[in-house]
Amino acid sequence: MRERTFAIIKPDAVADRKVGKIIDALLSEGFDIVEMRQVVLDRPSAERFYATHAGKRFYADLVDFMTSGPIVALQVEGEDAVAHLRNFVGTTNPRTAARGTLRRRFGTSSLRNAIHASDSPGNAALEAAQFFAPPK
Repeated sequence: MRERTFAIIKPDAVADRKVGKIIDALLSEGFDIVEMRQVVLDRPSAERFYATHAGKRFYADLVDFMTSGPIVALQVEGEDAVAHLRNFVGTTNPRTAARGTLRRRFGTSSLRNAIHASDSPGNAALEAAQFFAPPK
């Protein structure tokens, strides 16, 4: 089933000039980029985006990191896009992520792991709505 999902290329990958390589990898994997936007998150936006992690020990570091520089927000489409992208992104820790995954290729730590991918169709829609107008 063809569906849409949401991703963020994180500040570490943007600063390291890996955006083009990540986008090329997404396209080569069969995803279509529907929308793309580079922004710098302000603190309230980052806190809202990561509200599900509020109270966890890594939350403050995550918000600080996500506001440290530009990010690239993406909506992508593909077959079973949510599950496919989550698998292609890999586990949170790049050192233990499978070979060939984006986090293994471009991440350096569990915080600086290059890319975020939505974990469900519902969350993909909610997360995308923070960056893009709803589809018509």
